[in-house]
Amino acid sequence: MSNSKAKLIIRNATPDDIPGLQALSAKVYGEGEEYSRDHLMAQINRFPDGQFVAEYEGTIVGHCATFMIASEHAFGPHTWMQITGGGYAARHDPEGDVLYGMDVAVDPNYRRLRIGQRFYKARRELCQWLELKGIVFAGRMPGYARKAKQYPRPEDYVKAVRESKLRDPVITFQLNQGYEPLGVLRHYLPEDTDSMGHATHMFWENPLAQEKIQTNTSFGDTSLPESVRIATVQWQMRRITSIDEFESQLEYWVDIASDYKSDFVVFPEMVTLQLLSLAERPLGPIDAIAQISEYTPRFVEFMEKLAVSYNINIIGGTHPSQMENGEILNVAHVFLRDGSVHTQQKLHPTPSERHWWNIQGGRGNSVIQTDCGPIGVMICYDSEFPEIARHLVDQGALMLFVPFCTDERRGYMRVRYCCQARAVENQCYVTMSGVVGNLPNVENMDIHYAESCILTPSDFPFSRDGVAADTAPNTETIALADLSISDLLTARQSGAVQNLKDRRLDLYQVAWKKN
Repeated sequence: MSNSKAKLIIRNATPDDIPGLQALSAKVYGEGEEYSRDHLMAQINRFPDGQFVAEYEGTIVGHCATFMIASEHAFGPHTWMQITGGGYAARHDPEGDVLYGMDVAVDPNYRRLRIGQRFYKARRELCQWLELKGIVFAGRMPGYARKAKQYPRPEDYVKAVRESKLRDPVITFQLNQGYEPLGVLRHYLPEDTDSMGHATHMFWENPLAQEKIQTNTSFGDTSLPESVRIATVQWQMRRITSIDEFESQLEYWVDIASDYKSDFVVFPEMVTLQLLSLAERPLGPIDAIAQISEYTPRFVEFMEKLAVSYNINIIGGTHPSQMENGEILNVAHVFLRDGSVHTQQKLHPTPSERHWWNIQGGRGNSVIQTDCGPIGVMICYDSEFPEIARHLVDQGALMLFVPFCTDERRGYMRVRYCCQARAVENQCYVTMSGVVGNLPNVENMDIHYAESCILTPSDFPFSRDGVAADTAPNTETIALADLSISDLLTARQSGAVQNLKDRRLDLYQVAWKKN
């Protein structure tokens, strides 16, 4: 008896599938119209059970995206951008009572394998497993543009297809799958010229649905921990005599955080500029960046080893670096305890950074997958731009980390107030880590002011005043706090205010340009 592997399988999507899904999306929708990494990561982070791929002999040939939502929104008028939150599945509601079909895409070379039919079956099984009322989606009507003169009202076109007077390849298929049209959503997807921008509003009623729908309390990814312990380091800038002394200082704080069984330890912005105090004379901006860039390989290797050996995720502050194209960027490194290393560029250099260091703004801001859930990094000044935090939370981030470096109290308060606002408006945790002390022989590092802290939304489950932990000003120290993930997710669904659920996506949205 011989055994062979299945050639075609339908399974849940994972972050490892994202390159394949992007390639499929570009093939189906065209270059420039495909889903970005951030879109796909957001869909998986928000509702992993609802994202499916079709894999044929190891190649991704199909993609199906869904999310849960309240029936009042699903049955009401909407556009694709409004209902999906711009493609991020940002309207996913774990307490929703219907499943919304966001997208189905199949590689044109594999359309004879009935992949769409398999996806529809997977959706029905998911809907019944979750005990939802049914499935709602807006389907294309690609034959309408050719028949628009005969049927000026798209509703009449759908009625003709339903009565078998016409055949539309998409509507007919969906009717055969047991879906019933509720009507037409006008201007649902304006770029769909074949449908003249319209879509058929479809519904499949779950025959197993109970009158009273049970509340789903899993909140999507059941692999998330109940709580996460954060340690934030308030770093003392001081002159050193060797790189070993700098590394010893780093390891000391990692060791402390690890002893307290922290999941994350956070270091501040510009932490590696302490290495410039090794120079015998003050260096100009060009020479300083060239010298600090020479330390990059050793710094990354050292911090990577610390993360693994101390079993802790390290937000490694920032390290100004000269890129291969000559640009100077301020880069944060994130070292995870599984040995992986991630980077995030500072997007908004301050006027003094541009003046003293010729630092330029980076591009893009994506969540980082960790064993404690998706996180995001905003570097100091970036926290003062609300679009960045919103973009990260749309991708599923639960915690945001802000390494900062401010010279005096007013500068610090700008960052602090903005970070507290980001925590409230995005219902997420925000951790700040800053520097104190001075480096007299290093340009633009003369004085510093910091009160590092761990901030929460302002609601009943969280700490008084929205501060889980903070430090005394201008003192070298560490602050620790346990942050409840379940309290955060509960507040998003049923808090005194529900900022994420109550956004008016019919009025506004944050749209990021593709890199």
